[in-house]
Amino acid sequence: MSRLKISVLNAGLGAALVLTLSACNRDANADVANGSAPAGAMAPAPEAAGPKYARVVSVDPVRQAASSPQRECHDEVVTRRAPVKDQHQIAGTAIGAVAGGLLGNQIGGGKGRTLATVAGAVGGGYAGHEIQERRQETNTVTSTVRKCNTVAGTSGDKIVAYDVRYEYNGVTRSVRMDHDPGDRVEVQEGVSVVSDAR
Repeated sequence: MSRLKISVLNAGLGAALVLTLSACNRDANADVANGSAPAGAMAPAPEAAGPKYARVVSVDPVRQAASSPQRECHDEVVTRRAPVKDQHQIAGTAIGAVAGGLLGNQIGGGKGRTLATVAGAVGGGYAGHEIQERRQETNTVTSTVRKCNTVAGTSGDKIVAYDVRYEYNGVTRSVRMDHDPGDRVEVQEGVSVVSDAR
């Protein structure tokens, strides 16, 4: 045989041997990973010392009725009678009496004039008193007043916690958490939840 043929045969046999050994190693590694290593094979390596996670099965929110009282305020326009400075209508009476007296003085002559002046003063005083009293009753002041009331709260329910069911090594357990942990939780020794792990 020629040297070239021998070299090609050696290279072909070497490649076939490498491929066969590679396939055997892959099968052996797969058996060890699945826990079905053949008798006499090496035992699987112990688990890594890193964090362990459990699969979350369900998350149920825990609700509490929010019924704290609330303060509601609104502005209201209030119209009230203005304070009266002259409660006895003295100014109106006096002005009316003077005007009535002057008017009565224009009527008649002699004793009739005096009588008309007195009658005009009395009538004018009464009229002035009544006019001032009516004006004081209709004299109003408008202001805006802020009024507040306390009412029962109606804001509905609020979520205060979450009941979480998780599975670790085929065992299902429950824990109450203050947040939704997502799809897995970190566990210690497969029992207690230490944190969320989204």
